[in-house]
Amino acid sequence: MSAGEALKAAIEAAAGGPLRGHLMADAPMASFTWFRTGGPADVLFLPADAADLATGLAAIPAGVPVTVLGLASNTLVRDGGIEGVVIRLTAKAFAAISVEGCEITAGAGAADVRVARAAAEAGLAGLSFLRGIPGAIGGALRMNAGAYGAETADRFVRAEALDRQGRPVRLSRDDMGFSYRRTAAPGDLIFTQATFAGTPGDRDAIQAEMDAITASREATQPVKSRTGGSTFKNPPGESAWKLIDRAGCRGLTIGAAQVSGLHCNFLLNTGGATAADIERLGETVRARVKETSGIDLHWEIRRIGRLPEGAAVSPLPRHQD
Repeated sequence: MSAGEALKAAIEAAAGGPLRGHLMADAPMASFTWFRTGGPADVLFLPADAADLATGLAAIPAGVPVTVLGLASNTLVRDGGIEGVVIRLTAKAFAAISVEGCEITAGAGAADVRVARAAAEAGLAGLSFLRGIPGAIGGALRMNAGAYGAETADRFVRAEALDRQGRPVRLSRDDMGFSYRRTAAPGDLIFTQATFAGTPGDRDAIQAEMDAITASREATQPVKSRTGGSTFKNPPGESAWKLIDRAGCRGLTIGAAQVSGLHCNFLLNTGGATAADIERLGETVRARVKETSGIDLHWEIRRIGRLPEGAAVSPLPRHQD
């Protein structure tokens, strides 16, 4: 019996039987990530709804790591796989969207673009920026995702979550403690839904704004490639892509991993790249930006999981380009 199979059995025993959602041992993760790389999760849990999620969380043995994986548009799963339990909120219950007055409530599994479209259809302005974020609401909350001059915190009203024991938690704006690309909310909370405030607007004007965002993304970002979105956070007063370009990293490759020639704050899997290739390429970019500008770039992409034995993610020396 593998470690994953043993953990799955322990969870089902503690829950008093099978959960209503899906619980899978040794589940491949690569197909879930935009990079299409990475090893398996010990256990993958796809809860049927918030109540099923609460039951599952309460049944996971204390000390077992729990990782929430959304659309994985900004996530790199390492090749050694993920220890413990990975939770994905893929059920319809987590993708529901409703509008009441000037507020829109969305499940944590709802894609950001669907929330932007629902707001536009309701004539609510202020949420069009979500059209430019290729993730889900849970991830937007966790990293205070932003694009095109706006960020999640700007429209946030409240959120619902479950703690590690499956107990419900309601979070206000103060509880979230938003800052640039992060929140101070406890890391073990799993968001289940959030409410945002829009302002009354003209539907045609809102749609035109969203169309402009779509056109801009397609013209300036490799949106049809295997990528993880923006790789590094913008340092104060600087643009990460400009620093990367000045460091001579546009088009740089390691194995089948490449710095995009279209937008060099994007890393690409051009076909067959390992997660270690991608991470090593990112570390090489960081080292060269530090060398040429003195600025430390910080990863915006979330890197999770285990490195396989012998894998190297240290920067590539220049003479090995």
